[in-house]
Amino acid sequence: MEKFFLGAVIGMAAGAVIVANNCKLRNLVKKNQDDLMEKAEAYIDTKLEQLEKNGGSKKSAQSAKSAE
Repeated sequence: MEKFFLGAVIGMAAGAVIVANNCKLRNLVKKNQDDLMEKAEAYIDTKLEQLEKNGGSKKSAQSAKSAE
């Protein structure tokens, strides 16, 4: 198990060095990070809208019940 973690750390370090020294790879990594962030933000926005719709309908139903 220790060898696996050591290999993973060495692999990440080697990958970071390769990316740091290659401009095309660096730009590719930045582009992919931006795309991932946009997708995550869109997903979060849709979930928040769903929560607002569900919460809003519950609040309106509760206010209608209290008005009676």
